[in-house]
Amino acid sequence: MSMSRGPLISRISSSQIYFFLITALGCGIFIYFNRGDFLNYSSSQWIWLYAMLGATLILNHFMFQLPPEGNFQSMDSSVYLACIFIYGANFALSVILLNLVAVIIFDRKVAWWKQVANFSVYSMMIMGSAFVYELSGGVIGPVQNENLGAYLLALLAYFILNVLLIGCFYFLQYKKSLYEILKSFAKDTLLVYLITLILSLALSILISSNGVFGLILFIGLSTMLSYSFKQLFTMYNEIQEKAIRDQRTGLYNHSYFENLLNTEIKKVIHNDESLSLVMIDIDDFKKYNDQFGHLKGDMLLGFLGKFLSEECGPADVIPARFGGEEFTILMPGYDENKAWDFVNRLRKKLNDTYFEGVEIFPSGCLSFSAGVAGYRTDIHDKAQMVDFADQALYYAKKQGKNNVHIYGSGSAKEAEIDFAEDVRDIEQQLKLFLYKDVDTFKHSKRVFRYAIDMSEALQLDSMDRRHFILGALIHDIGKLEIPWGILNKKDRLTTDEWETVKRHVSWGKRIAETNDKFKELVPFIELHHERYDGGGYPHGFKGNQIPRLCRMLTIIDSFDAMTTERPYQKTKTYEEGIIELRRCSGTQFDPELTELFIQYMEHKIQEQQQPAAGLES
Repeated sequence: MSMSRGPLISRISSSQIYFFLITALGCGIFIYFNRGDFLNYSSSQWIWLYAMLGATLILNHFMFQLPPEGNFQSMDSSVYLACIFIYGANFALSVILLNLVAVIIFDRKVAWWKQVANFSVYSMMIMGSAFVYELSGGVIGPVQNENLGAYLLALLAYFILNVLLIGCFYFLQYKKSLYEILKSFAKDTLLVYLITLILSLALSILISSNGVFGLILFIGLSTMLSYSFKQLFTMYNEIQEKAIRDQRTGLYNHSYFENLLNTEIKKVIHNDESLSLVMIDIDDFKKYNDQFGHLKGDMLLGFLGKFLSEECGPADVIPARFGGEEFTILMPGYDENKAWDFVNRLRKKLNDTYFEGVEIFPSGCLSFSAGVAGYRTDIHDKAQMVDFADQALYYAKKQGKNNVHIYGSGSAKEAEIDFAEDVRDIEQQLKLFLYKDVDTFKHSKRVFRYAIDMSEALQLDSMDRRHFILGALIHDIGKLEIPWGILNKKDRLTTDEWETVKRHVSWGKRIAETNDKFKELVPFIELHHERYDGGGYPHGFKGNQIPRLCRMLTIIDSFDAMTTERPYQKTKTYEEGIIELRRCSGTQFDPELTELFIQYMEHKIQEQQQPAAGLES
């Protein structure tokens, strides 16, 4: 009877495999080089072995962190390096083995297998450092000036191995840039390793000249230094905490919230997880302020801040003060429906929570309105998500306050009316092209019609359909800023003129951002000239960095451009346009979406030819 191992293997991550291999390799190196040499030590060697072990345990007890986000550090490496310099690598390996046994027995907070993995990394660092030390002419024994170069090279090897071994694990675990991880890790630990070198040499000198008393002196000095670093990190954290907190409510402030939102959006783009953002506004807060004064109003803000903090903490969601009487809740792992349930429970609980003076509110209780926006594929930056949540909040207020609304969940009739009004508003702006460049006006209308058809082929929901179609209509609005002479030039554009044309995406973005209704269309305006292979403009985004519907718009926009008359290029037939799309599939265009559009066009061409075929027969 055989058992399929596919699902099990698929559940094992690359970082776990790396973790296992490093552990096995480090243990193998220890066994090969140590071979139980410590069993033949003399009594004096055993005394020093226990003394060094005691030093590492004391220094491990005084672990510390370095700002801004340093990993836990310990001065114990100076002991291992001193052991290499004075007694050799095997002695250092014996110390690390006894250290492993001690921490497994006495430190139950960390799993034994993690301790073994840490032991393996230390074993590799010790042997690598010892190898470089001997290779560079270092002599085992008391400190000598002639060995200074070997000491430095040994520490450098120790440092590089540490950065590589730990940095590669973080790379596999978090899928970030390996270069950036190694660079950050090296920057955070460089100071500690410089101090470690000095301390390892100091320990070697103290042991050589003063024996056990020198070791005790070293432990005292290192402990004070570790404690100082620990205090430094504590002070840094206190200052940093004040910088990211809102003094009135105790919640995170606006700046820190934006950083968190940006980080979470990047995570969901790469990991395909759920993320929701909630915007909350205290109902009739101005009325309360006017009635009781700003001091009382500030107390109400503080009360709501405490309420949100207590309720959000257990749910692993992050509240923040957005500004004024507005608050946000960042909800990683929550889709918009789950977020709605949570926030609606909050709303009801707040309604039942008394605060002095709430009798003046129309509802007779403390209440808020909230808008919920879930992450969707057409979101590519934090401003869009905030805007979606803000629009949902506006809708919640519009419905009579004290309720929660999900972005895009309005009634079908209202949505259709709003959509028709938005189309008319955009068309009014596009009519300016009738006096400047009628071709751009016609092009926008054709792309708009393609988008209507493709929204059905893509099976978009009502909100994505609305964004896609309106985005297709308005995508070239920035060309209003291009000089008439360049827009209508019959010859090929110069380099400078082409650079001017390329700026239309930035100009269009600014035009759309002046109207709150059209902020959500900015990605279609800004990104429709990005390429799938990263060779487009203005940002050079590639692949999934470009929202899916923007990638579709690029295909539609390009197909219409190549199949209609342009002053500086030959017009292609539909069939030739399809060939060109396939040629550029995977480079300029998303290959999957390209095939979808081609299927649509081939069906459309076939429908156009059917009447003619019928007449011939």
